[in-house]
Amino acid sequence: MAHSGVKHHKEHVTHGHEAMVADFRRRFIVSSILTVPVVLLSPSIQRFIGFSIVFPGRDFLLWFLSSIIYVYGGYPFLKGLVGEVRRRLPGMMTLVGVAVSVAYVYSSAVVFLIPGEMFFWELATLIDVMLLGHWIEMKTVAGASRALELLAKSIPSVAHVVRNGEIVDVPVSEVKPGDKVLVRPGEKVPVDGVVVEGLSSVDEALVTGESKPVGKKPGDKVVAATVNLEGSLVIVAERTGKD
Repeated sequence: MAHSGVKHHKEHVTHGHEAMVADFRRRFIVSSILTVPVVLLSPSIQRFIGFSIVFPGRDFLLWFLSSIIYVYGGYPFLKGLVGEVRRRLPGMMTLVGVAVSVAYVYSSAVVFLIPGEMFFWELATLIDVMLLGHWIEMKTVAGASRALELLAKSIPSVAHVVRNGEIVDVPVSEVKPGDKVLVRPGEKVPVDGVVVEGLSSVDEALVTGESKPVGKKPGDKVVAATVNLEGSLVIVAERTGKD
């Protein structure tokens, strides 16, 4: 039942992470589409490129499109800003949230109240860039998490522990740091540790991507889930289980 509960919790966390990745992707796509007319209609961009698109209500349309980007695209950063301020731990969300909020409030004031320069395109592109960055970051984290899950599944369930000169097969979960573990040729290393006896080559491709076997001798470190290829090794466990 405990295993089932942990599995359900992992599935719930994975689903939640995937939902967040999809949310950032959706917000980035919508905001990027709306950013195109905002950039093209911005007076500063038109002056820089040397063209003009002027019609009654242009500034109000700019404000309307930018408001959607600010509220919909900027929501994760505004929410993060509130959370960081409440915790009194200002960070990146505070920086981005304050930047886009100042740009939006001032530009809105220029549209309705005071003369000045609007910063709607800067606001929109900043939100787009930050959404893209967070989307890529979260996809990368999800990929790394899946890789770690595959690595964990590759760890053998039984280890040959040396106790009082005899070899005892025990579940890997019962191996403790300091235990001596025998790894025979062709077997996977069950824990992270240091070689104390034997000479062999180990296939570490699953962990490092290196296809060439790595020679191991006393004093060298080995990593769980790698494959011992030739001779037998005795290792002292350093990190076991969740470590």
